[in-house]
Amino acid sequence: MIRLISIGMAYRGGVQLTQLLYFVAVAETRHFTRAAERVHVAQPSLSQQIRALEKELGADLFSRARGNIALTDAGEALLPLARRILADADTARLEVQELAQLRRGRVRLGATPSLCTGLLPDVLRAFHDLHPGIRLLIEEGGSHDLVRELARGQLDLALVVLPLPTPSPALTTVELLHEDLVVVSSAAAPAPPSPVRVADLAEQPLVMFRHGYDLRELTVAACRAEGFEPSFTVEGGEMDAVLGFVRAGLGLAVVPAMVAARSGPETRVTPLARPGLRRTIALAHRSDVDPPRAARELMRLLLRRA
Repeated sequence: MIRLISIGMAYRGGVQLTQLLYFVAVAETRHFTRAAERVHVAQPSLSQQIRALEKELGADLFSRARGNIALTDAGEALLPLARRILADADTARLEVQELAQLRRGRVRLGATPSLCTGLLPDVLRAFHDLHPGIRLLIEEGGSHDLVRELARGQLDLALVVLPLPTPSPALTTVELLHEDLVVVSSAAAPAPPSPVRVADLAEQPLVMFRHGYDLRELTVAACRAEGFEPSFTVEGGEMDAVLGFVRAGLGLAVVPAMVAARSGPETRVTPLARPGLRRTIALAHRSDVDPPRAARELMRLLLRRA
C-alpha cells in the first residue's frame, strides 16, 4: 500500500513527488478511478497530474485503448524508479521524524573532568533513560579548551567554569550552579585543621592537577592571594589520578564538594573556612547557532537537576 506523502518539493525537472505517487497508484491498479480512491484525491485531479507528468517527461506513460489501462515502454521504465524515489522520500520523512521525536541523534557535550566525575553520571543516566536512542559523546577538557571546541563547532554544549578564561561574545552562557570546594586527604594520614583556612595550605603538601585545569588555577590564585606559593608533592594528574594520590597519602587536594562526596571511605573531607572557595558552573553554547533538539533537551534536564 502506498501512503500519501505530503511533500510539496519538486524532483528533478519539475516532476513532483505527488505526481509519481499518482503514477504508481494508476500503474498498480490499472484504473484511474480506483487509483484516485487509493490516494484520496478526486479522479479529475489525478488525471490532470498524470497528464502534467507525461508532458514534463515528454512521453505517454499509459495506453488507454478501449478503456484498458496499460503501461507504455516509458511507463515500464519509470515505474521502478518512481517506486524507489517514493521509498527514499518516505525513509527521509521517517528519519527526520525520529530526530524530531528524540528517537535518534546525538549530543556532543564538553565538560571539565571534575564535572564528569561529580555532576554528569546521574544526569546522563536520567537522560539516557528518557532518550535511549540518543548517542552521548563526551569531551573532557579545561574550560579554555572547551570554549575553543564550541567555537569550532565540535561541540553542541559545554559545561564550563565562570568566568571564562577568554570571554567570547560568540557564546551564550547560563549559570547552572555554584559549588563549594573542599579539602580531601587520606583517611589514614593525620587530619588537617577543621575547617581548613587557605593559609593553612602553606604548611601542607598538595597534590595538584595539570596545567589548564580550572581547579589548579583557582587553588593557586587563592594561595597567592594569601601571600604564598603552594608546595606540590605530585602534579600533572587528572581527577581520578589526583584522588588516587590523595588516598595513597601523598598530600591534600582541593576538589569540588560533589567529587569529594564520591571519593570513597579512604579519603577524609574537610570544609574550607569561610568565606571558602566556590566556583560557578555554566552551560555554554554558540550564540549564532541553535543547539540541536536533543542538546536542548539535555540542557533542560541539567537546569532541572542542578
